[in-house]
Amino acid sequence: MTALKLLSRTKLYWGLIAIFLIGVLGSPVSSKGNNIFLSYGNLLDVLRQVSTTGLIATGMTAVIITGGIDLSVGSLMAICSVVCAMLLTVPGVTPGVVLGVPTVALVALCLGFIVTRFVFLNLEKSRAGADASRDARLDRARGLVTPAIVGVVLCCLSLWYLLPQVEPKFGVLGVLLVAPCVGLLFGALNGFIIVAGRLQPFIVTLAMMVTALGIARLTAGQNNAVLPVYTGSNATEDFELLRSMVFGVVPMPGLFFLGAILIYGAVLRFTPFGRYVYAIGGNEEAARLSGIAAGRVKIVTYAVSGLLAGIAAVLYVAQYRQGKPDAGAGLELDAIAAVVIGGTSLMGGRGSLTGTFCGVLIFGLLSNILQLHNINSNLQLVLKGMIIIGTVLVQERNAGDLLAYLRLPGTAHKETAAAKRPSQETRSLNLGGNKK
Repeated sequence: MTALKLLSRTKLYWGLIAIFLIGVLGSPVSSKGNNIFLSYGNLLDVLRQVSTTGLIATGMTAVIITGGIDLSVGSLMAICSVVCAMLLTVPGVTPGVVLGVPTVALVALCLGFIVTRFVFLNLEKSRAGADASRDARLDRARGLVTPAIVGVVLCCLSLWYLLPQVEPKFGVLGVLLVAPCVGLLFGALNGFIIVAGRLQPFIVTLAMMVTALGIARLTAGQNNAVLPVYTGSNATEDFELLRSMVFGVVPMPGLFFLGAILIYGAVLRFTPFGRYVYAIGGNEEAARLSGIAAGRVKIVTYAVSGLLAGIAAVLYVAQYRQGKPDAGAGLELDAIAAVVIGGTSLMGGRGSLTGTFCGVLIFGLLSNILQLHNINSNLQLVLKGMIIIGTVLVQERNAGDLLAYLRLPGTAHKETAAAKRPSQETRSLNLGGNKK
């Protein structure tokens, strides 16, 4: 491998290193002469701040690799934050309980049925052998009755755990179960409408973004623009755990983000599901003809995107001590920007969660550098936009084309040389004519 190819393949990491060095060299110093950017507290703050966007970007990556887009994640995070805050602070039957508890029961029922049937089907395929794996069929007991029983049992267990928490208010584990399930349900609904209705993901998720925002406002109530959460006062003191430091080393939100990157990254890299995701993004029709259940795979990616938005909502409530109907406004754009900066193609079929992780860190470090220098917030937006465009041009290898189009010095001669160079088709025709 030549040095140029190696540099091209690792350019994202060089970009992250460059941003980090800029932060180090240009950092202001404290009164004691210490580099503020390099301080352990500052770097931990960066990880804490990017965790919410990072979780959403993690789910967004798989969606974009399939060739889709999810504009609803910000609103899904908002509705989940409202549900989380209401469950924590308001006892009794509330709109949050009415929305959240039945959702958990439904998700438990469906997951129990689907997972059990999936296990039986794969066991049958293994028993039948590779030649008959595609035609494997299940009898009524294993294909319907047993999965239904497992689903009902899980549904009853979830209700048995959640219903006693309604009157005294929910605890940490309760909201960590309810909020992600709400996000998962809305995300799965996105995927189902896209697949069953054969609609563009942009339109469906845009509609869901508006719908979820309205549901969040209805759930919060007309007089509740903000639902405050004070641990030890109107909410359980254990909720403080979600904004604490793990062993004094890593902030809890950062641990959730790193865990999601590692787990989902391993799934995309080493499992058949991950291969199906890339195959669908490369050529969905070819993937479908090769036997891949493209519709199911896409529904799962949107469901996981909603699930991670729900987890991000709980962490948002823990960090900012509030739930808001507009908590995730604009967050979907930050997530998409981080994913694209990380090298994932909006056309689908190419990308990785390693790149997304670097993209999220680049975005977070850039924001931190601008804040340390007290750059005007409006100017920060302008600079971020310019950097996003420049990074994507480099990632897509279109920077040279842009320079040639602008006819900047050093590019005109390349364009002329390319125009003078005969094409492969022309050379083939000339050779054919000479043979005659």
